Amino acid sequence: MPLQASYCKHTLNFKFDAGTSRGILKTKDSYYIKLHDSQTPETFGIGEAAPLKGLSIDYKPEFEPFIQVFLEKFNAEGLEIADIQAALSLEMFLAWPSIRFAFEMALLDLQNGGKRIYFDNDFTNKKDAIDINGLIWMGDETFMSRQIIEKLKGGFRTLKMKIGAIDFDTEYKLLQSIRSNFPADELTLRVDANGAFTLEEATGVLKELKKLDIHSIEQPIKAHQWENMAKLCQETPVPIALDEELIGINGSEQVKLLKAIKPQFLIFKPTLLGGFAATDNWIALAKERNIDWWITSALEANIGLSAICQYTYSKNNLLPQGLGTGSLFENNIPSPLDVFQGAISLGGGDKWDLSGLVFGN
Repeated sequence: MPLQASYCKHTLNFKFDAGTSRGILKTKDSYYIKLHDSQTPETFGIGEAAPLKGLSIDYKPEFEPFIQVFLEKFNAEGLEIADIQAALSLEMFLAWPSIRFAFEMALLDLQNGGKRIYFDNDFTNKKDAIDINGLIWMGDETFMSRQIIEKLKGGFRTLKMKIGAIDFDTEYKLLQSIRSNFPADELTLRVDANGAFTLEEATGVLKELKKLDIHSIEQPIKAHQWENMAKLCQETPVPIALDEELIGINGSEQVKLLKAIKPQFLIFKPTLLGGFAATDNWIALAKERNIDWWITSALEANIGLSAICQYTYSKNNLLPQGLGTGSLFENNIPSPLDVFQGAISLGGGDKWDLSGLVFGN
């Protein structure tokens, strides 16, 4: 039967000023795509497009107008599921990865009965959880120290600290204080530089981080410096994970990048890469080259986060994942997502409540 689509914009408010080396985040917009059969509108699938300022290639003024025009054409065509699946593979969607992801998500939800089930597995059925890292946001020393204490009390055994916003000496002292109390066999420490350092700075930073048994550093220098990144990956005493480097890379360029840089780890953000099928492709390339990887959310609200968690669980990756961002927002969508003892599950007491979302025609 022909499907109809509508969308809703939702502005999320952070509980605190979320600091990265690219600046401070106070709010973030998500766009929800709703799909339903024209004859049974009460059963619908929903997907989230959550472009990230400073990272997503589709974060631009034309984003919402593109959704509006596309949905008008979509509804006029009377497309069916197979038609949409074919359309998502079109080159046009390479420029709009988060919209492609939202449609892919909404289709999966609709095909599974419109119950926010994207992948049917033990995570979705509330029988298992996913180990995640506790994220330490940038800020002054007091703020970062408070976060560290909270995460450790919360049972996390992997912490990821963002570095590069305040002076590295202060950041190093924070990491050093953690490590002095928790050896590497008790607590894994990851750091994320978000491209904050120059090549020369990064070389020195990596030497210092080695002293603290740091598990990995994400994106020590800005993306699109393949030669410099390759040099770092070849010489680094601390494993390097590529993150921003993968954004906007498609087709044969993916293989070229991996051959040129030879990273120790890869980090996949489905929202930024174009969805689950696009992430599957990266995972296959990583496995061919024996490159370890994990999956990270990109500040999606609970709808997108839940879908990414369900997908991640289906991949049987035992490394702690980066999926703990749902608690950052004051006005997130109520959901059964729950973080307990350093793991995320769908075993929380709340139910899905989409009453705050108002979809247009």
